[in-house]
Amino acid sequence: MALRPLASGTVSFGLVAIPVKLYTTTESAKTVSFNNVHKECGTRVKYRYYCPTDDRLVERNELTKGYEFAKGKFVLLEPAELKAIHPEPTNAIEIKEFVPLEEVDPIYFEKSYFLGPDKGGAKPYQLLSNAMRQTKRAAVARYQARGKNHLVVLRPFDDGLIMQQLHYADELRSFADVPIDRAEVSEAELGLALQLIDQIASDTFRPENYQDEVRQQTWDLIERKIQGEDIVAAPQEEPKAQIIDLMEALKASLGTDEGRKPAKPSRSDDDRAAASG
Repeated sequence: MALRPLASGTVSFGLVAIPVKLYTTTESAKTVSFNNVHKECGTRVKYRYYCPTDDRLVERNELTKGYEFAKGKFVLLEPAELKAIHPEPTNAIEIKEFVPLEEVDPIYFEKSYFLGPDKGGAKPYQLLSNAMRQTKRAAVARYQARGKNHLVVLRPFDDGLIMQQLHYADELRSFADVPIDRAEVSEAELGLALQLIDQIASDTFRPENYQDEVRQQTWDLIERKIQGEDIVAAPQEEPKAQIIDLMEALKASLGTDEGRKPAKPSRSDDDRAAASG
């Protein structure tokens, strides 16, 4: 089933304008969401705004935006004032530079959108996709939408393009602030760790092999409750004894006291087909 676009935009590439459509990359329906319900009657509760100074409920038309600049002190901003400083939602995606994709660390990624060509944009869309694929570069761009100026990166994906919204540099915390105690690692410990990695290593990442088990169990619980079944919590397993010695833990992970020999390099599907032929 064809995806429905959530927005339209224009990618500017030099003097070339590429009309595109944006599509969400995820299934929001996959998330199990709950509502707050009055336990006594089973009715969904409504949120109301209460002013403790006037000791009364406040309607939405009485609200405005406020920033707390000191404890209990707010500077009030009117909608017209906020509108004056927010960029118009032109949905323009203005490419600023091209960089090697590996230079963009995944820590900057916030959310992703599929990009598809809009009417009249098929050829320049394919041109940009092919050019970035051949140069192995991604496009860093500005994206103006919904009153915000987003930093994004465009990169080839499958037969087209994907746009990934990025965090700004000042939105990320510094890893230098993470306290790390330094420790010496022996060659023997490193060797066993390398064996353990090799033992469960794979040449490809297959996300379809992994599922959200908690989400599935939640859906199962909901279905059983709908059918009128009473749910009794299963007894918790006793925690396993922890292995404190690092060498013993590595050896136990490998499955033998002495550790296993390094695993043989895995063969690709083509290699297996050739061997069987």
